[in-house]
Amino acid sequence: MSSDQVQAGGLTVTLRGAVRDAAQSALEKLRADRVASRLAAKDATLWGPAAEPEASIRLGWVDLPERSRALLPQIDEIARAKREAGLDRVVLAGMGGSSLAPEVIAASRGARLVTLDTTDAQQVRRAIETDLERTVVVVASKSGGTIETDSHRRAFEQAFTDAGIDPVERIVVVTDPGSPLAELAAERGYPTVLADPNVGGRYSALSAFGLVPSALAGVDVAALLDEAAALAATLAEDTNPALVLGAALGGFGGHDKVVLAGDTPVGLGDWIEQLVAESTGKDGVGLLPVVVEGTSAPGFTPGPDTHLVVYGETEPQAPETADTVVTGPLGAQFLAWEYATAVAGRLLAINPFDQPNVQESKDNTKALLESSGSGDLPTGTPLLTDGAVEVYASEAAGLADAKDLSSVLQSLLRSVPEDGYLAVMAYLDRDAAGDGNAAALRSALAALTPRPVTFGWGPRFLHSTGQYHKGGPANGVFVQITGDVADDLAIAGKPYSFSRLQLAQALGDFNALAERSRPTVRLHLRDRAAGLEALTRALGDLRP
Repeated sequence: MSSDQVQAGGLTVTLRGAVRDAAQSALEKLRADRVASRLAAKDATLWGPAAEPEASIRLGWVDLPERSRALLPQIDEIARAKREAGLDRVVLAGMGGSSLAPEVIAASRGARLVTLDTTDAQQVRRAIETDLERTVVVVASKSGGTIETDSHRRAFEQAFTDAGIDPVERIVVVTDPGSPLAELAAERGYPTVLADPNVGGRYSALSAFGLVPSALAGVDVAALLDEAAALAATLAEDTNPALVLGAALGGFGGHDKVVLAGDTPVGLGDWIEQLVAESTGKDGVGLLPVVVEGTSAPGFTPGPDTHLVVYGETEPQAPETADTVVTGPLGAQFLAWEYATAVAGRLLAINPFDQPNVQESKDNTKALLESSGSGDLPTGTPLLTDGAVEVYASEAAGLADAKDLSSVLQSLLRSVPEDGYLAVMAYLDRDAAGDGNAAALRSALAALTPRPVTFGWGPRFLHSTGQYHKGGPANGVFVQITGDVADDLAIAGKPYSFSRLQLAQALGDFNALAERSRPTVRLHLRDRAAGLEALTRALGDLRP
């Protein structure tokens, strides 16, 4: 298969076949409009008049590889002080762009970082009760009001106080200037690193949000900035590989499912997923990232609307069916994908910096918590109960004739449109031996349908693919998985617990999808282990 390869600044992008041809046509338009040089110069007019106000305060990421170096002395001082105090276990409390980048940085550099981006009581409790005497917590929130992160902070403050530990010695804050969290941190004396307010959360990998927790975990973040800076020096050129990647993503007409596979950098696919989905999934259009387990995984097959991307720090083993191969170090990958996503936004004629549908589920969650008071949340009546699994369904799901779990799953698979996808969203404990097996449902379902299947942990996906689910093309079918909580955890100063918050988030998003007539099913596990086993058996019954 013929291919074109572009290399600069440590990054190589290889395009093949139809993607190469489509990208070439898109590149001609981009070059005629001087997009490369204008984007490097932070030209906020690139995405049209409607997007200009937002873009004008969201382009600070373009030169972060250099500007973030000013933060290094403060970050180094904080990290050194915590290490000298014997605090070698780092917990990051953050959501979406505030957590995914440092999780990738730490994993790819072999550093230990505990990422807490959940409201699952079991997972939060384990993070608190493990080695508290050695723990430092990074509380990261751009807005300073993220409900999950605020809940984590309250829980850790209570735990430290109960253990006779001053929270001031253990909590480090990363937030935007003037946020409620910045004000609270100043009042309580928490060490605080202020991030650039002109950088959106999902573009913040090379900002304080990515650097602070990574440095505390022992990563050489200056080297990460060096990797990005090498690519940044080429971004004004209309032959740079990030521009080519953007042309391939946004110019490959009709191919709106971007399948992502790669072994290194570890976890990069999850970070790309939130960047691309939240940036492009709006106004009824978008690019759906589908993170798969490898190039031989179910779902990594050519399709009429599928763009297959393989990434790696070094040249990955990419099958001939791969349309695009992206090779380079982590710092360059971060900057390249941010740049390419912004370019794809121009080609798709959308604003890549807003997230108009993310707030809806947050508002629904708040309304449910407030309206229900101390009573039960309005879960509705199950359509049916099959052993340990209760099945709830929106009207659009069309499951009135379903008799058991197998028939529910079969109907869902059949209902996915020819141009659609199936999304699985698990509000469970992703680090637990049992609950963590829920991730295997993606490949099990993908083996039963030719359509793409995505998987997301709730509520973290609400800060990424949740935007695409509600704002992108109306061709998704959705499966929520929730579960009973055996050992709940209170949230200090709040009238609700973690399990109540978690369920309210699931119900809030269920309602947002149902109101759009998206086929949506909630599978509630009355016993988590038994329920997941039942799901696995039901899927096995469907295999030919």
